Amino acid sequence: MSDDAEVWLVRHGETEWSRSGRHTSTTDLPLLPDGERVARGLRDRLCDREFALVLTSPRERARRTADLAGFADAEVDADLVEWTYGEYEGVTTEEIRRTVPGWTVWSAPCPGGESAEEVSARLDRVVARARGAGGPVLVFGHGHALRVLTARWLDLPATDGRLFRLDTATVSVLGHERESPVVLRWNS
Repeated sequence: MSDDAEVWLVRHGETEWSRSGRHTSTTDLPLLPDGERVARGLRDRLCDREFALVLTSPRERARRTADLAGFADAEVDADLVEWTYGEYEGVTTEEIRRTVPGWTVWSAPCPGGESAEEVSARLDRVVARARGAGGPVLVFGHGHALRVLTARWLDLPATDGRLFRLDTATVSVLGHERESPVVLRWNS
């Protein structure tokens, strides 16, 4: 691993469910027109960068964001799918808390979905790929999964992803200060 390795994270553009706060994992929603417009705007921010590896989640919203940002040839990596919410798919946190007070994806299970440990194992594989890529890596993905990736890059437990709010169609950059993994830029 090189101390100058970087991972550029791009959360997909806005969908109907990301706008309304509904948990979206396996439901393959398209970007809203505004989500497409903002994703197109990412092109100018990313086009003059050279990436050793460009990865995307297989979900339409991430692949479409990659395409609109100028990376139609991004390699699909199934490890980048969003946290599987099980019975909470399509449900808002407010609705879940009516029956499970104080619930967050970080602190309580998703019935029929993935545990933090399972999500961590997937994103650890992406971190390993990024560290071995030999240059900057660009990743198109989803809010919770990219937050877990960030926590794992920083050698933190997956649940510390709760510390990194991530908005749609934003660019964040992970890297190093000397030998320590750090956040170089967040949610820009």
